[in-house]
Amino acid sequence: MAPAEAELAAAAGDDEEAAPLVSTGARRAAAAAGAPRDVHVLSLAFLFVFLAYHAAQNLQSTVNTDENLGSMSLGVLYTSFTAFSAVGSAVVRWMGSKRALVVGTSGYLLFIAANLAPSWYTMVPASLYLGFTASIIWVGQGTYLTSAALSHARENNLPEGPTLGSFNGEFWGMFASTQVIGNLISLALLRNGKDGGSVTGKNLLFVVFLGCMIVGIVLMCLLSKRDEKGNNAPTHSSFGAMLKYIVAPLKDRRMLLIIPLIAYSGLQQAFVWAVFTKSIVTPVLGISGVGGAMAIYGAADVVCSLVAGRLTSGLHSATFIVSVGAIVQAVVLFWLLLFYSPMAGLLGAAVPLFIGALWGVGDGVLNTQLSALLGLLFEDVKEAAFAQLKVWQSGAIAVIFFLSPSITLQAMLMLMTTALFISFGSFLFLTLVVEKSSTVRS
Repeated sequence: MAPAEAELAAAAGDDEEAAPLVSTGARRAAAAAGAPRDVHVLSLAFLFVFLAYHAAQNLQSTVNTDENLGSMSLGVLYTSFTAFSAVGSAVVRWMGSKRALVVGTSGYLLFIAANLAPSWYTMVPASLYLGFTASIIWVGQGTYLTSAALSHARENNLPEGPTLGSFNGEFWGMFASTQVIGNLISLALLRNGKDGGSVTGKNLLFVVFLGCMIVGIVLMCLLSKRDEKGNNAPTHSSFGAMLKYIVAPLKDRRMLLIIPLIAYSGLQQAFVWAVFTKSIVTPVLGISGVGGAMAIYGAADVVCSLVAGRLTSGLHSATFIVSVGAIVQAVVLFWLLLFYSPMAGLLGAAVPLFIGALWGVGDGVLNTQLSALLGLLFEDVKEAAFAQLKVWQSGAIAVIFFLSPSITLQAMLMLMTTALFISFGSFLFLTLVVEKSSTVRS
């Protein structure tokens, strides 16, 4: 080959090698620029999916009462969720977080459809399948949102802590509004019914919810593909390697100390869905009042999520915010345990609504702060960290659904109070451990 031809060939080769680098850099810049847009779309998609699911879930223990079908199916659901969450991170890494989000929505669609003909033969299989899809949609959500936040922070030279807090605040604020919108729809369609409304009213409600699910799936499909696979991202060439990645966070003392708070976050959510609605709201306001009480709970959750997300800047702020939420829920638990009794009249009707609002404050705090802290503390193994979040959270939820039909309200309140004190104490010790090792960037 002539020297001139050799130079041209070498130049062409250089261009071919450079092109992917330029393309990759352009893609990363575009992904960072589109991060806020992706968070908006992700939040809106979850709004449509979960306004339907949450309203349906809130009604299970009061509508599907034959042989405790509603409570037992939710217990099966969260047991399945717990089991599959152990491998959720591996599935998400194989599928990619966007595809996991889309596929994960199918389980919620099937669960809503099963409520059109509720029986052990429809609800239990739907609950088992939803447990699997929930494990991947929530690992996918945590992974996707963390990747978007960190990408946006790095490309715009922003601090990672406040960016994670802001993105999580927007998502969880929108997510909490599902309790408002979904329960207002439920309240409107079942307002004239008794024992859950007429068959026609319930069927219309679940058909509306199916439509919301379809809108949510379409929005999931509009998300950008966003999977950070840096040099430190492990590749799982064998089942043993995959298993080591999944359990890697459990070897970290920080994860062991945050697990009690994760479990409590599940307990307090299930307490609202299974116990608060059945034992506190229904005796005073009736089944049709469940939607209104849960709408107020959701509104408080929305406001608290947005405020807590904006205030998050690192471990110090997270510790203060979690402390406020824990104190609020402790006050509610002691009040219910020592002083509460159902009352007639306007004041009696207002008490469950006030309790719901206070409980929403605590839920908003836990959701935003746990997600932001896991993103900060376990960035290198974020899929596995968010899988651990759902393992312990869903396992705790399953415990409440299985226990609620067979234990008294007083016993449940004592269980919740004990769990709150243990989890908050463990979290405070975590802050000392992290501060000592100086591993969190504020």
